[in-house]
Amino acid sequence: MLTASDLEINVLEFRQRAFQFERLADFEGTDFAVFSRTETESESQFRPRLVHLKLVVPQSWVVYDEPNDLLAISRDGRTIPARLTEPVVEIAAERPEFSEQGIDWRRAKGSAGNWVYVPEEIAPLVLSGEGRDALGLTGDPDAAGSLPR
Repeated sequence: MLTASDLEINVLEFRQRAFQFERLADFEGTDFAVFSRTETESESQFRPRLVHLKLVVPQSWVVYDEPNDLLAISRDGRTIPARLTEPVVEIAAERPEFSEQGIDWRRAKGSAGNWVYVPEEIAPLVLSGEGRDALGLTGDPDAAGSLPR
């Protein structure tokens, strides 16, 4: 399993976007890795807003793809998933539930332009009020990125 220092010096590729490691958090006996990214809502808008993206996965699912020098997500924590090439779509145009690299995902909308991606199988735990608090997904969206309570 990768350590926090391994996670800090690499980016994780997810949905054709690069996410930076933010922190590790323990909840219900599982160590979770929280990654984040900030981007503009839409370049076509007159005044695009910032969108704060969070990605939460069990730490044991994060693997290092050495040939591509990237972090990736693998349910078994060992197998490097095949890299997919898909067009990037704006966050608001994405489906709220999707499958990527053999994992079913849920995208939940928060307040003030915040979104969180979480594997479907752990979504009820992570998106509960206690889960959001423990994983640092609540609070001031401009300070650390958050979801509403």
